[in-house]
Amino acid sequence: MYLRNILLLGISATALQTSPSYLSPPAKLRELLDLYADPSVEMPLLLPCCYDGLTARLVTRAGFEATFMTGFGVSAVRGHPDTQLVSSSEMVNSALQIAEGLQSAAEEMGKVPTVCIADGDTGYGNAVNVKRTIWNYARAGMAGAMIEDQVQPKRCGHVAGKSVVSQAESVSRIQAACEARDEYEQTYGMPGPLILARTDSLKTDGMEEALARLEKFREAGCDMTFLEAPQSLDDMKTYCSEISGPKLANMISQGGLTPVLSPQELKQIGYTMAAYPLTLLSASIKAIEQSLARIKEGHSTDDLTVSFAEAKDVVGFTQYSKQENRYR
Repeated sequence: MYLRNILLLGISATALQTSPSYLSPPAKLRELLDLYADPSVEMPLLLPCCYDGLTARLVTRAGFEATFMTGFGVSAVRGHPDTQLVSSSEMVNSALQIAEGLQSAAEEMGKVPTVCIADGDTGYGNAVNVKRTIWNYARAGMAGAMIEDQVQPKRCGHVAGKSVVSQAESVSRIQAACEARDEYEQTYGMPGPLILARTDSLKTDGMEEALARLEKFREAGCDMTFLEAPQSLDDMKTYCSEISGPKLANMISQGGLTPVLSPQELKQIGYTMAAYPLTLLSASIKAIEQSLARIKEGHSTDDLTVSFAEAKDVVGFTQYSKQENRYR
């Protein structure tokens, strides 16, 4: 979306890169990672996870600097579990919707758009498919993209039945993703999405293999790493002490496999980012179920809902009216 808008306006990538006020989404994300890696900063970069244009707008309006496009959420709002029933093109379409939501809300607030890391799952095929996935997310305005080592079709990392590809294949996926990132920059003169390399091998093959994969992912050039589903504080500490670079913690409350720690505790261990993949989705499920029960019983839902005026503002009617009046 960002690139599409740039090209439509006829603005060169070189001009943008030399502008002191402009940072592309990947460059902004890198700046944030450097900032939150500083030991003097008490918390990691917080990533409430969005899955559509509305949740993207809400994240921006709440003042967050970054977000993550959760594959679990994207699948859920399309009526599916997170078992890779959603295609690559559907994920990219969701990324475009999210980018537009982030941009529109930021424009209303007069701020730089919140940056987003997209869920690239397994890359949707072989290494060549991985490269196409990164390019597609770059064109959609994503600041980063996550690629993982599960066998296709993959599934949520906190449910039973997952398995991983060989170490060699997992490294080839990350190598392809990093090359796509670099080729994008060579082509357009603007950074491609930063690469978040994820392994699910802790559950299937143990910590030694998981660390070996993560180390090879770093050697292949990934910008960030993610050890999925460590089940103890010791595992989390081992990961953070053994692997260099920015690291992501995945906080799933009320049933996730990983201990849920405060942001301050995560930063003390060594995490740079903390994602909350199901919080917004779970909160909406609870609110919707409560509202449906009230409606079914013939009771008021006023205490469960925002006013019509607030709903209009949240979805963008206020800004739309301003724009509409400007061109009359």
